[in-house]
Amino acid sequence: MLFVYPAIFHEEEGNYWVEFPDLPGCQTYGDSLNTTMKCAQEALAGYLLTLLSEEKRIPPSTRMQEIEVTEQGFLTLVSCDINQYKDTKAVKKTLTIPAWLNDLAVERNYNFSQILQEALVSRLQLK
Repeated sequence: MLFVYPAIFHEEEGNYWVEFPDLPGCQTYGDSLNTTMKCAQEALAGYLLTLLSEEKRIPPSTRMQEIEVTEQGFLTLVSCDINQYKDTKAVKKTLTIPAWLNDLAVERNYNFSQILQEALVSRLQLK
């Protein structure tokens, strides 16, 4: 499952550190921009997985236009796929839906598993 959050990168003496305005305490650093971006993706995934494991709500990401950045930093988006970091073993579920709904979804080539996952995330307020 892909998540995207705005992050503020700061440069100090050739090194970088990054913070996520929407995720208090979620910070990391690196000695190059590439390393810092990779660390930011890992920090973001770890933070979100911790929220999920503690059954806490994942906060929505703020629009970039609403975030103020000082001259010492720059704003960018950081994404992570939490499936890379957690047990993604699939579990088979059997469900029942009306035939007309099934026919329409098959006709439109909808992915039933993906739709169910997205609906559960929304219903469980994980995103």
